[in-house]
Amino acid sequence: CRRSRWIPSLPGRDQSRRPWTTPGIAAAWGSQGRPRRQPGPLSSTLPRPVLRRSFGDGADVSLFTLGTMRAVQSPHQMLEVLRAGLAAGINHLETAPAYGPAEAFLGKALAQLNKEGAAPAAGGWMITSKLLPGQSFLSGREALEASLSRLGIDTLDNLAIHGLNLDSHLDWALTGEGAKLIDWALASGKVRQVGFSSHGSNALIERAIASGRFSFCCLHLHLLDPTRMPLAQQALERSMGVLAISPADKGGRLQAPSELLKADCSPFQPLQLAYRFLLAAGVSTLTVGAQSAADLKLARSLAASDGPLDLEEKRVLAHLEQQRESRLGHELCGQCRACLPCPNEVPIPELLRLRNLAHGHDLMEFAGERYNLIGRAGHWWETVDASQCDRCGDCLPRCPH
Repeated sequence: CRRSRWIPSLPGRDQSRRPWTTPGIAAAWGSQGRPRRQPGPLSSTLPRPVLRRSFGDGADVSLFTLGTMRAVQSPHQMLEVLRAGLAAGINHLETAPAYGPAEAFLGKALAQLNKEGAAPAAGGWMITSKLLPGQSFLSGREALEASLSRLGIDTLDNLAIHGLNLDSHLDWALTGEGAKLIDWALASGKVRQVGFSSHGSNALIERAIASGRFSFCCLHLHLLDPTRMPLAQQALERSMGVLAISPADKGGRLQAPSELLKADCSPFQPLQLAYRFLLAAGVSTLTVGAQSAADLKLARSLAASDGPLDLEEKRVLAHLEQQRESRLGHELCGQCRACLPCPNEVPIPELLRLRNLAHGHDLMEFAGERYNLIGRAGHWWETVDASQCDRCGDCLPRCPH
């Protein structure tokens, strides 16, 4: 069972825990639960009580996580974004050595806010940083200690093994040098809990979740690509924390949607609907990569919007699906993956998913950009494109659609 915690916006309020009322993905469509203030179509709202959710074995985190990858122009920019995150009720920060100067800028910003006595209520900031797999024990230890130094802290709340994308990466973490590194990090008190992020196959992610080695996971979970939601459910059932990676940008560039998608999601904003879909499904926290305070406006308005989907949200989600089906007809890919394996290793479902978005909601620019990235991002993305299809026809009889 997931649990949530209210962090009142005014001092002296009760901060007792209560059970999380929608523990699974199916519960996103439930009608029961604590009465909540419905967000409705986005509008200016007064500050709301801040809600936090359990996150693995660590401290509770806000419904939204501030990603620091985009606030790397200057220490001042990082500080202003952090102030906006604090005002939005965010207590969870996500960073990485791979984000250029992000850790160093974040460390300076945290030091300044500490001088001012500015920090989230009930526990202060929770910080997640990352290490790449495949390192030796010594290089991994040095990398972790360097991150702690840049951040100006002695202990990291959450360490994510960043990019468990290959079987060899997971083997490294479970039985190789990575296992030794994880054991040391936990035993030494340098890290409070360890999780992983992955862009790998569903089978690989399922194996990582089932290993029992990790307390949280960071996955690509999206309204327009819900294929990994069952994996999120598995993690939640194991009391793992689940962080949704880039639900806005990688979810279809929803921060700048097509006019057609806007109409399909009306009266909600597409990104607002996507956030509510994930939160109602029980996902622990959603990342928001912010360049400025304005990028956190929507997160602030939804800081306490954790309940089941309401009738209007359900209606619009059904309409969204109906519009996609109507436009694509018999060419809609249902993402069942029955077409796999392809003898030429063409990632058929992923390619047809992009086609669904391009023709179903006019996300041509996003789909084209993702397609053109194939073969250029190593193990972080697909490596084979449609040019490798030799029209053998093996997949067609297996397709139920």
